[in-house]
Formats: sequence, structure tokens, C-alpha cells
Amino acid sequence: MRITICILILVSIISGCKDNSQPKKKRKSPNDIPQIYYTVVNEFPHSTKSFTEGLLFHNKDLFESTGSPENLPETKSVFGILNLETGEIDVKQELNRNKYFGEGIAIFNNKVYQLTYHKQTCFVYDLETFENVAKFIYPNKEGWGLTTDGKNLIMSDGTDELSYINPENFEIIKTLNVAANNYAIDYLNELEYIKGYIYANVWPTNKIIRIDPKNGHVIGIMDLTSLQAIALSNNPEIDVTNGIAYDSITGNIFITGKMWSKIYELEILN
Repeated sequence: MRITICILILVSIISGCKDNSQPKKKRKSPNDIPQIYYTVVNEFPHSTKSFTEGLLFHNKDLFESTGSPENLPETKSVFGILNLETGEIDVKQELNRNKYFGEGIAIFNNKVYQLTYHKQTCFVYDLETFENVAKFIYPNKEGWGLTTDGKNLIMSDGTDELSYINPENFEIIKTLNVAANNYAIDYLNELEYIKGYIYANVWPTNKIIRIDPKNGHVIGIMDLTSLQAIALSNNPEIDVTNGIAYDSITGNIFITGKMWSKIYELEILN
């Protein structure tokens, strides 16, 4: 997806009250959002050729989708079921890397939905046969992450806006702007819907945010910097943190990054 690494600087913004007789007040910045604490309970191998774009659990299987940057010829745009003993993907579908760059996936109503990066195209596959059964064109300039709340698909496109999408025709039903204390959070990437909240990787940081879907407010931030440091020590060629999968059986989440050598199982503590 995005290889060039830049730094997002989240700044504190000072704003005064309209009533000049009152002392000025400091408006909270995104850094004031409560931290989400976690502990690592397990780790699994992950292929360093997998440029991770999507991660999700379905019926105890961990699915992964990947992209294929032009400068990384060893990568492929595929999706399939991860073997947690080897880290390799049992590939169910592969896109032509000369035409499409695979992005996030979601499973809804026995279908797999797969976004593409620049082609404004979503491919739909039968969950049993993995045959392509439909193709939709969307107006968003880019496709990044995809999840579902059990009724709609929810899509990110690299901005601060999430699109709620009708799975039957891929039409946008509504949009949700995401902000932390009135500060827009751009570069929303891989998504996961967990217990009524939307979790999102924020590219190109090591942060996962917890979003209230009622209003788009960020109500928690998880910092994965320590895990990325381990990933870097194992493979200096890795790319950014990306991938969130919720295991409804254990209540834990699985996270990884593009070309990381490990997938980490985390227990969320708050």
C-alpha cells in the first residue's frame, strides 16, 4: 500500500473562550485520549512476504489479505486462511498484481469482500467456493480497510472518514468523521468491529484507536511501539503496523504488521 514512511505529529491546540473575562482553557489533544492497556499472551509466525492489509477471524479461521507494492516483487495481492503454525497463507484468491493492489477484506452473509487500493473496485467471493461472484465500483478515491458491524460494511479510504456501505450493492449509506477531541484523525487504515466499537490502525503510526460509532469520537489509543521494535529487530525490512483480528471465543485480538515475522495475540485489559 504505502511504502514511504512519514511522521504524523499530533499537536496540542490551545483555544480561548469567547468570553474574554474568563481565563483561557486548553483544549485536549489526541494525546489526552485514555490509553488502552494490553498484555501479550501468545505469538505466532508470520510470513515476511505478507504485506498485510487485512486480518480477521471467521469460524475459528484467521484470514489475511495482502498487497503487492511494485518495488517488492516477492509480494502478492492475495487473501486466504493463515496457518498459525507456519505463518503461511492458504491462498483462496489472488489478484493480478499488474492491475490490482489488494487491500482490506470483510466477511458478511457468506461472502468475502476484498477492496483494492487505487482501482475503486471491490471484489466479492462466495465464502464456500471462493469463486468471484460480483464486482462493485465505489466513489472513494482509494480503498484501505474494511469491516462489518453485522448490518453494514464499514470502509476506510485513508482519510478521517469512514463509509457505511450496503453489502448488497456497495452504495454508501452514510459517512462517519473520526476525531479525537475535535482533532480529525486522518490515515485510518485496517479496521475491526469489536464489541460495539470500531478499532483502526492509524497509518503510518504504531497506534490503534478505539472509535465510538455513534459520534466518531476516539475514546482509546493503543500503542504498539514496543512490538514494532521487536519486529524491527527480527527483520529490518518490515513496514508499518497493520492488521487487527478479534477472536470472539477468547476475547483477545491478534495484531501484526506488513512483512512482520510475528503475529501477536493480545489480551485487552481495559
